[in-house]
Amino acid sequence: MTSSPHDPPSSPSVPDNGPPLTRAEFDALFEAVRTWGRWAPEQADRGAWNRVTPDHARRAAALVRTGTTVPMALPWNTVPGPDNGKPALHYMSDLGDVEAPEPSCHKDFIAVDYHGKGVSHLDALSHIAYRGQLYDGRTAREVVDAAGARFGSVAALGPLVTRGVLLDLPAVLGIDWLEPGRAVHAEDVVAAEKALGVSIGEGDAVLLRSGHFRRRAELGAWNPDAASAGFHVDAMPLLAERGIALLGGDGDSDVRPSPVEGLHSPVHALAITAMGVPLLDNLDLEALSAACAEAGRHEFMLVVAPLNVPGGTGSPVTPVAVL
Repeated sequence: MTSSPHDPPSSPSVPDNGPPLTRAEFDALFEAVRTWGRWAPEQADRGAWNRVTPDHARRAAALVRTGTTVPMALPWNTVPGPDNGKPALHYMSDLGDVEAPEPSCHKDFIAVDYHGKGVSHLDALSHIAYRGQLYDGRTAREVVDAAGARFGSVAALGPLVTRGVLLDLPAVLGIDWLEPGRAVHAEDVVAAEKALGVSIGEGDAVLLRSGHFRRRAELGAWNPDAASAGFHVDAMPLLAERGIALLGGDGDSDVRPSPVEGLHSPVHALAITAMGVPLLDNLDLEALSAACAEAGRHEFMLVVAPLNVPGGTGSPVTPVAVL
């Protein structure tokens, strides 16, 4: 990949996103990790969140030692840029001059097209279809229309409290960040577990730190649709075997460019559509990285409470880690 003289200095150069896969190879992988039919029809639109029981929440709460709380959401982003093509809206709707004079009241309005790179958000199971099907084999055109989703909506998920595991790859490798385009493979996950002293288990939420927002702060914004660090599809069978309930990171979990021909978001398709695992996108994990390093552990209680939007395909969210 060559750089134009007009490219910002933060633009990535040579991606390390391979090895490539054909669609046939991807389809075989999709079938291998698929969990359709695992849960009763009335539970299916919660997907892998069905793995999280009250006992998972209790054990997660037992991880709290100092009470340090770390929010992971980006600031509400109203500024357009190469990584924020659809800026969020925020304006004042009452400056104390609309309602009765005492007491004066100040109100504001917010709105957002949140599926993208500029907003921390949760992807529900209705967000991604592959070959026309949502998770559990539901036909997308039959259950998603202009009124919203009648299967796999974010309202079906509700809040999640479980053990979170931070895979802090830059900390493991002794670098500031993974360069955009760098793929994280199954062997990288295993090596990170060993180095960080954690083991991913059933019902866990796995968060991948690539150092995206540290790089952005130091070098400037770039278009993460063109290049971003994230999981290679070969990491997904390992995560499926471990029985995770949630996957997320400071990107959108997919390495970009995609290593699969003709498929722009293969990890999205594997996680959401095949495995029923919701995704957390665009988290700021820098403070959590520092907190975990200080605590000497990379496991914590994770709380995720999406907005209750009937028919919604996801939600802006502020996940919170408690150490």
